Amino acid sequence: MMLGSVTYNVLKDWDLETVITKLEETGFEAVELRTGHKHGVEPSLNQAERAKVRARFEKSPVRLLSYGSTCEFHNADPNVRRKNIEDCKLFIDLAHDTGAWGVKVRPNGFPKDVPREQTIQNIAACLRELGDFGAGKGVEIWLEVHGSETQAPPVCAAIMRATKHDSVGLCWNSNPTDVVNGSVKQSFDLLRPWIKNCHINELSNEKYPYRELFTLLRQSKYERYTLMEAAESKEPERFMRYYRALWKELTRP
Repeated sequence: MMLGSVTYNVLKDWDLETVITKLEETGFEAVELRTGHKHGVEPSLNQAERAKVRARFEKSPVRLLSYGSTCEFHNADPNVRRKNIEDCKLFIDLAHDTGAWGVKVRPNGFPKDVPREQTIQNIAACLRELGDFGAGKGVEIWLEVHGSETQAPPVCAAIMRATKHDSVGLCWNSNPTDVVNGSVKQSFDLLRPWIKNCHINELSNEKYPYRELFTLLRQSKYERYTLMEAAESKEPERFMRYYRALWKELTRP
C-alpha cells in the first residue's frame, strides 16, 4: 500500500513539472491527474506531447497512476451517455500513450422518473464497453464511489455485479456514507472484491475511521495506492509533509 495524490485540490494550480517535483520532495509515490487542472495533461495533447509526458514520468520515482475524468453514465438520455463513453475512450487512449494504469469515472446520482435498476443497468452497459476498450490498451476503468445517492455502497456493489468485467473496478472514496455505527467494515467487506483504487481525504477527521480502513486494506492484501484528495492549502508543501507523516502513522501495523 503506497501513498499518492490526486491533483484535486492541493495540487490543482501547479504545472506538471511542479507537480512531479513537489511529490518527489514530499515523499508521495503516484499521482492522479484530474481533468481541468493546470498540469494540462488532457486528451487534446498530440503524440509528441504525450511522449514527452511519458518520458518525464519515466525519469521520476513518481508514478503517473491515473486520470481523473468526469465522465459519467447515469443520464437517462442515451445520446448523453454515448458522448461520455466517447470522451472516456479519449482518456483511455491518453492513459495508454502516457503509461497510466487507470481512468477514473463516476456515477453522479439517479435521474428522476427512471427506475433505479434501469439506471444501474445503463451504467453497467457503458462500463462494460469501456472495460473492453481499455483492456485492449492495458488500461483499467475505476468507478468512483460518488454521487448523492449512488455513493451508497450497496448501489456501487449492484453496479459492479451488473458490469462483471475484470478491467472495471471501484475507487473507494472515503465517504461519510461508508461509516456504519462508527465502522467502515460493513461497507468495505461489501465492496472489497472490486476495489482497484482508493481516495482518502482529511486524515485528521476523527469521524472517519482511517486506521480501521488502512488495517482492512492491509489485511485484504491491497497492494495499490491510497491517493490524497484533500482541501486546498495555503502551504501545500508543508501540508503534504504533515499528511504523509500522519498517513505513515495510521497505516503502521
